[in-house]
Amino acid sequence: MKAARIVVLGVAIAAGGLAAMLAGGGPEPKPPEPAQPAAQLNTVDILVARSDIGMGQTVSAQDIHWQAWPASAGNSNFISKSSKPDAIEALAGSIARAPFVVGEPVREAKLVKAKGSGFMAAILPAGMRAISTEISAETGAGGFILPNDHVDVILSRRDKDGDKSSGETQVSETILSNVRVLAIDQNVEEKNGQKVVVGKTATLELAPIQAETLALARQQGSLSLALRSIVDSNKSGPESAADANADARRGGINVVRYGVTTKATPK
Repeated sequence: MKAARIVVLGVAIAAGGLAAMLAGGGPEPKPPEPAQPAAQLNTVDILVARSDIGMGQTVSAQDIHWQAWPASAGNSNFISKSSKPDAIEALAGSIARAPFVVGEPVREAKLVKAKGSGFMAAILPAGMRAISTEISAETGAGGFILPNDHVDVILSRRDKDGDKSSGETQVSETILSNVRVLAIDQNVEEKNGQKVVVGKTATLELAPIQAETLALARQQGSLSLALRSIVDSNKSGPESAADANADARRGGINVVRYGVTTKATPK
């Protein structure tokens, strides 16, 4: 029995030694490959709004700041720190001609230096005029007209040159089309959650000849504002004072100072 045990033990030791030799003779495991460094994103410091800025608001140095921006997404209209390092100080005191949202890149085209003028004069496009007209719930679309909406101006008046047998008749006509509302009373911007408020005056953005048309029309009858759809407003509309003047002439309203008007064939 002792001899058998010795033989079994010897076989086990020999098998263990062979296994150890086979394991030790294999190829060594490869070391883990080093992690690849992350690709560096090229950025540039761009001037952006630190908080929401409303139209007509005076911009302070605390309202804007520098923010890293992907260089590939840059735009020539953006203000970079490399090109204008003193932009924050230079633009402080400007008036916003259009609103900014937080994080939006600041563009100089949307800012203007007032130089002592009021904000309404600052936000008016070149060549345009601001003129107000009285409105009510009945003539102002029930209070649903808000700043930056577009409207048609309708004149309702007595027609003394109508059928003599039937006496004076009432006529109405659109004298101005697709004009922008700058303000209702003294509100120049729609606030979040603003409820319908019936204002007493609406300030419109008009070309000089359109302003004359409106001023004369107020003496001839009553005016109403017809709210236009956003889709209609975006489809057409004068892009400049010259375009608005041309539209007014094509519309058949010829304004002659001292209170004489003639109506041509409408387009």
